[in-house]
Amino acid sequence: MISRRQFTQTALSFAAACGLPALPAQAQSVAKVLRVVPQAEPLVFDPHQSQANVTSVHAAMVYDTLFSWDADMVPQPQMVETWTKSDDRLTYTFTLRPGLTFHDGSPVTTRDVIATLKRMFIRDTQNQIFASLLVGMEPVDARTFTLKLKAPFNYVEFLLGGSNGIAGSIMREKEALTDPFTPIKEIVGSGPFKFNTAEYRAGSKIVYDKFAAYIPRKEPASGFAGGKLVKLDRVELNIMPDAAIAFGALQNGEVDFLDGPSLDLLPTVANNSNIVIGEVWPIETYAVLRFNHLFPPFNDLKARQAVAHAVNQADYMAAAYGDQKYWRECYGYWVCGSPNGTENGSDAFRKPDLDKARQLLKESSYDGRPVVLIGGSDIPAYQAMSMVTVDILKKVGFNVDLQLTDWGTAAARRAKKDPPDKGGWNIFHTSANGAQLASPLTSPSTITTCDGKNFVGWPCDQVEEDMRIEYIRESDPVKQKALIEKMHARLWEFLPYIPLGQFKQPFLWRKNVTGVVKANTLVYWNIEKT
Repeated sequence: MISRRQFTQTALSFAAACGLPALPAQAQSVAKVLRVVPQAEPLVFDPHQSQANVTSVHAAMVYDTLFSWDADMVPQPQMVETWTKSDDRLTYTFTLRPGLTFHDGSPVTTRDVIATLKRMFIRDTQNQIFASLLVGMEPVDARTFTLKLKAPFNYVEFLLGGSNGIAGSIMREKEALTDPFTPIKEIVGSGPFKFNTAEYRAGSKIVYDKFAAYIPRKEPASGFAGGKLVKLDRVELNIMPDAAIAFGALQNGEVDFLDGPSLDLLPTVANNSNIVIGEVWPIETYAVLRFNHLFPPFNDLKARQAVAHAVNQADYMAAAYGDQKYWRECYGYWVCGSPNGTENGSDAFRKPDLDKARQLLKESSYDGRPVVLIGGSDIPAYQAMSMVTVDILKKVGFNVDLQLTDWGTAAARRAKKDPPDKGGWNIFHTSANGAQLASPLTSPSTITTCDGKNFVGWPCDQVEEDMRIEYIRESDPVKQKALIEKMHARLWEFLPYIPLGQFKQPFLWRKNVTGVVKANTLVYWNIEKT
């Protein structure tokens, strides 16, 4: 464990490196500037290119959405003022709130909205069923447009904000017309914060300024919904891959907030009356080991089964998240404790069996080639899980090639479909907010379409996907519940990935910071700093 003296030394080193004066904490801080250490550095700023959490945090600040999920995952109007739907539920008419303005001063129009939605429907993998039902979208005037469907769909408002509540970020038409698979070049939204291009320093600092022309809704803030009232002049993200330096900077008041901090260092601040250990995410989440199904060896079910039979969730959770009060074992693909939190079909995988794992590997088509494991060295939990996986893969008989980089680079690399020995990958660890993972409708991880448009790893199982479509179209809760059980058992047969356990992620901020909103992704509206 790192001592307070070491924290002080590392914090002073950080201050010197960043040119900060070595003054008492209360003298260092500017009242309306929130200094944050992000979980990792975002390298992808286009919300249609990535749903990595660090990209979603950025998108929530810069962009706005037509509808937003509140704290109870109920869609609420955000950019939309009023809307109606026809009696046959095939035609929707939406009218935007007056006065919506982009950061460059141009008005938000339905041309921008329609262009953005078309781009989003191509890239948002969870939205493909919705996209397949679209007949068209047409502007009525600058503030009103229509959306027409082939058949009624129960989740129109819910998914117009994107399948993670953020991916529906409305862009200017100029950016929205960018090829969906090419990152946008300018970051201009209509959200509560502006991206400060002039002060952006890759690897060091990202700055967001309050957008003075933003008009928040009147309702109280709730999740992504309600009034996004900005009470700060700016938010500065200070990139600090070293957790000890980040904790030291927080202790000394050189930063105000740690996003997703390393859990092993929490005891060092537990008794500090100036530090709040708080919760942001409204539901537990889980860590996973995700396979690339396009290439050997994990295009072979027996190779995936070999890994699954070697996994001990407790080993992963203890290594990544430390004290068991922050984690538990969970064999549910849709989050234990959620309405869909079944563990049906997991019995055979609850206890590790190395002999069975080795036998399955021998029966597979594995030919001894290196298994490329990519991961984020700047997120301690991901690095720790990677080391556990290296150990079990070697014990089973795999040849392992561990390639750790910063998480931003790894997150970008995982989207590549290149062969593993040509810049691609075989396996990686990640976690995502539990609220998104808690339903077959929104969880990107359990979509098994065979069109190659689903979440990275690209598992293909049409049997599972057909049941998922049936679930989404079913309105009877009893029949939906039966489908959940059947689908879950199938997931454990097919193994698109392996759940590694479930955890709570505390966040840290100084006590002079208040108003932190519980949401699926950390948001910076409603926060005050005194």
